[in-house]
Amino acid sequence: MRIGLIAMSGIRCYDAELMRLGLTLPGFVERSKTIASLPSLGLLTLAGMTPPEHEVGYLEVPDIRTAGTLPDGFDLAGISSYSAQVDEAYELGDRYLAAGVPVVLGGPHVSVLPEEAAAHCTSVVVGHGELHWRSVLADAAAGRLQPRYGSLEDDYDLAEAPIPRFELLDVARYNRLTIQTSRGCPHRCEFCAGSMIFCRRYRQKPIAKVLAELDRILAIWPRPFVELADDNSFVDRDYWLALLPEIAKRDIRWFTETDVAVGNDDPLLDRLRASGCAEVLIGLESPVADGLDGVETRANWKLKRLPHYLAALRNIQEHGIRVNGCFVLGLDGQGPEIFDQVRAFVRDADLFDVQITVLTPFPGTPLHARLRAEGRLLDDGNWKRCTLFDVNYEPRGMTARQLREGLRSLGVDIYSTEWTRRRRDRFKARLRARGRRQRKGTR
Repeated sequence: MRIGLIAMSGIRCYDAELMRLGLTLPGFVERSKTIASLPSLGLLTLAGMTPPEHEVGYLEVPDIRTAGTLPDGFDLAGISSYSAQVDEAYELGDRYLAAGVPVVLGGPHVSVLPEEAAAHCTSVVVGHGELHWRSVLADAAAGRLQPRYGSLEDDYDLAEAPIPRFELLDVARYNRLTIQTSRGCPHRCEFCAGSMIFCRRYRQKPIAKVLAELDRILAIWPRPFVELADDNSFVDRDYWLALLPEIAKRDIRWFTETDVAVGNDDPLLDRLRASGCAEVLIGLESPVADGLDGVETRANWKLKRLPHYLAALRNIQEHGIRVNGCFVLGLDGQGPEIFDQVRAFVRDADLFDVQITVLTPFPGTPLHARLRAEGRLLDDGNWKRCTLFDVNYEPRGMTARQLREGLRSLGVDIYSTEWTRRRRDRFKARLRARGRRQRKGTR
């Protein structure tokens, strides 16, 4: 068979009023361009476990739009999508079905709403695609595709993970490639549309497999920039203390997501810096206690860490590792004053990068279920608004209009040339000061 694996990627914003107001958010645009340019690790992983008798092609949505016509010659189309892009995925599925090509749909949105997706495809894959891909291929080759494969209750052992087929990519088109070292996160945030839905427990990929994936990337791209597709790296400290010296041997630069606890671990930070870790993204969520209270479904871990946020963030950056601090606006407990509170925190912390989003009740999350029960969802089922920038619920401490306008105003300030230059200059100054202290200490 000839199989087309099609990634629906990129960043969306559909709120007409935000667009009319001229939302630009340069800092977010910078990060969103990076995200939009990332290839689909999930589809490349499925390609890596596809038997050699099948031919695999990898495509992204911009390729299809540019072509203007449906890429043909496929015996099977596999499409993966998030909520904001799912209408486009459904449209594409309908077009392939009309052309007589069987369609398999998967991804986070499809996994939580398989009945909705079933109207636009031959088969739905729920949960971890690696568990069922070979069965899908065998059934497709035999002409007996089943309506559904998998369950959200399925568990996947990363020791079985195949090496993604990075060689399918034209690496000149990308500024970074992705690998994954873990799945899951112990914090269980109510709004999380990843680990909360797909991972019943934290899973770590064997070190040998991680290094094999890095070596595969190095074979096609000398000195690459690598982004880890982890929800929370460094949970297993001993694992990373063993892995980091091996990464350091490979002369790469890399980026990952983690929690603020890493800021209290100097030995780990030293090894991160030595291994080429350039930046970490940390979900701070809120600079005030009321906003953090209840964010997690199991414990108020972030609330308990709040008094130590500033010291931890400064320590990370003084080790030469940039921090992208992420804030969620519109959390219960936040009022209109949250915008000034974020401004003050960003200024005090001197974060190198900042990411601001609005609280988004993605389908399948505990947040979506709670807000639906409370009658607070706006235009429920219009998945185009699940973008992290479109307000699709009624906030508790302010109006939806206040949230939209506050987001814009905050973005204009913190992403201004003046604020951005100041944050980055301060990062460099702190790094130089640390270097001077270290040199004095060696005399």
